[in-house]
Amino acid sequence: MKIDKVLNEIDEIGDEHIPTSADTPIRKDAFEVSDIDKMAIINKDVEHILETLGLDLTDDSLKGTPQRVAKMFVNEIFSGLNPKRKPKASVFENKYKYGEMLVEKNITLYSTCEHHLLPIVGKAHVAYISNGTVVGLSKMNRIVDYYAKRPQVQERLTMQIVQELQQVLGTESVACVIDAKHLCVNSRGIRDIDSSTVTSEFGGEFKKKEVRKEFLDYIRLEKISL
Repeated sequence: MKIDKVLNEIDEIGDEHIPTSADTPIRKDAFEVSDIDKMAIINKDVEHILETLGLDLTDDSLKGTPQRVAKMFVNEIFSGLNPKRKPKASVFENKYKYGEMLVEKNITLYSTCEHHLLPIVGKAHVAYISNGTVVGLSKMNRIVDYYAKRPQVQERLTMQIVQELQQVLGTESVACVIDAKHLCVNSRGIRDIDSSTVTSEFGGEFKKKEVRKEFLDYIRLEKISL
């Protein structure tokens, strides 16, 4: 009975999306262990999980699963935890003197819900108004991808994208809207396959109603299909 109570409390906290910080909660010693060693440890942990569930890891279909999962965790879906993988976002002088907003819409986003470690799939829409510098378009996609590739809360992800671009561009006038499906909602729990979550963060000029409306008119959210 005690374990049931604990599990229920944990589940309620997860579903409530209780915020903690705009920073991903990473331990100070997180990178004292090499990626190779991390994969070896995770490999053993996944083996233990699958064996506990009663699976036969000598089966040809399963025997490579722990290693594949370990490699995926470290090198792919959680690779954004490592600051060494942070994309270098070179900026350039705005020689065109382009003074209107620049919008990069429909950036495909794959992340992982930190409450149940299930996928988050959606689109990010990012915009900025130059303060004298511009950044390569692909760098906006790479910044979204970097912060998405870690256990995430969508609210935090939205804020991190904006804060990073503000720092890179030297302007507060950055905006981000994310529309995403959470498989922890779509495939378990309430199992609502049609719902999606929309979050936004507006800085500088985007706090003005007319500027924010212009940005939202540009992106005009469309239904996500999985």
